[in-house]
Amino acid sequence: TDAPRGGGKRNGRSKKWKEMLKLPHISQCEELRRTIERDYTSLCEKQPIGRLLFRQYCDTRPELKRCIEFMDAVVRCVLLTPTLGHQEHGVMGGGGGGVISVLDGLSEIVRDYLSGVPFSSFQESMYFSRFLQWKWLERQPVTKNTFRHYRVLGKGGFGEVCACQVRATGKMYACKKLEKKRVKKRKGEAMALNEKRILEKVNSSFVVSLAYAYETKDALCLVLTIMNGGDLKFHIYNMGNSGFDEQRAIFYAAEICCGLEDLHRERIVYRDLKPENILLDDRGHIRISDLGLAVQIPEGETIRGRVGTVGYMAPEVIQNESYTFSPDWWGLGCLIFEMIQGQSPFRKRKERVKREEVDRRVREDLEEYSDKFSEEAKDICRQLLAKDPKERLGCQGRGATEVKEHPIFRNINFKRLEANMLDPPFCPDPRAVYCKDVLDIEQFSTVKGVNLDPTDDDFYHKFVTGSVSIPWQNEVLHPTLMTSSVKLRTAVSGITLVK
Repeated sequence: TDAPRGGGKRNGRSKKWKEMLKLPHISQCEELRRTIERDYTSLCEKQPIGRLLFRQYCDTRPELKRCIEFMDAVVRCVLLTPTLGHQEHGVMGGGGGGVISVLDGLSEIVRDYLSGVPFSSFQESMYFSRFLQWKWLERQPVTKNTFRHYRVLGKGGFGEVCACQVRATGKMYACKKLEKKRVKKRKGEAMALNEKRILEKVNSSFVVSLAYAYETKDALCLVLTIMNGGDLKFHIYNMGNSGFDEQRAIFYAAEICCGLEDLHRERIVYRDLKPENILLDDRGHIRISDLGLAVQIPEGETIRGRVGTVGYMAPEVIQNESYTFSPDWWGLGCLIFEMIQGQSPFRKRKERVKREEVDRRVREDLEEYSDKFSEEAKDICRQLLAKDPKERLGCQGRGATEVKEHPIFRNINFKRLEANMLDPPFCPDPRAVYCKDVLDIEQFSTVKGVNLDPTDDDFYHKFVTGSVSIPWQNEVLHPTLMTSSVKLRTAVSGITLVK
């Protein structure tokens, strides 16, 4: 099928969508009540339905309602304060920064208060019972019948990527298929499970999200954020003159910097930053995709490993030295250079050159700058492409903050960027297709000589975990779904429990 169905008032939803999202009787949630993790941060801040219901509970108590109103006012104040770029990190000193830090401190005190007795009282309320009903629904099995499946969008390492649509909500996603026999033949189980677990851990506006993981008879399926705007490689090389104007390149660099910050906060090093792994959405915002080479580094440890793509790997990776997050800041330097110049720093476009020669250039040669680069653009690239990671921007102990403070980002308000309040410099045309023709996508050959057996089931069991909490809750809270049924709004708000 090529066109999403269930149009008109249903916005792509099945006729039976209300039935699909019907909450269980509260008596079905007793096991959940006993076993669910009672963590304030997860339940009342990170999970969208939990956050909404906790706030609605607080609305019933004047003293708690004032707390929520104060915290919201602090957030508004931070977003409206005209501190731009590196100024917000205290480089300029004084000004609004001091006031913001005082307000942040007060907000933290209020938060600590709410996470105590009010949080305990919330867990005894009907609002928490309503939350358990939604969690029960969230944890129902996911199968191929949860979705409608549409055309092929591209290909991954182990199978095709196609568009799909959740029948209950009408939301579109990309479904990345990992053919079971192909994974087994290439001994890709550990890599596939690693990517799935890392995607699950990360909740970032700048990294592709995993919404569901399920299986069919022949494939494991990752259901991910759909990105219709093409990848940066296509935009750099196939849209007229190679490269972008500096303002556009710096906007993307700022969003990638935020994505790396979110990954590094979870102690994840990405290790494969290159234009084809940066995707644009409908509005023109970017997300980092393809986390197959990413790895989580235990606190206080380093890793080794010659992992990445030739021409984008940092010197310390090529030389098999130990590292933590430094390769990602090198990768950002390569990406900024390529976005502005229209070619990567150590290899000309389509240049036929041996891997050893590219590695030598990375280790020994200094990149050359044309007149496309402003002095500030040259400076950030030089600092990010420092051969010695100890001298590299982003590696001096403060991570992404160091990069955000560079003068080239002076006109980027990172708080607003992270709140999705800044308009991208380029908006994809919804009628255009920003990729190779689907007919050019090579077909996968049939895998021969591999048989699946019961010993594979343990791996499948670890992989197939159904819905991922935060994306699923955001999906069912989507405005088009919420406004279309008073019954559903009532269901979320906890006004009456389903009997």
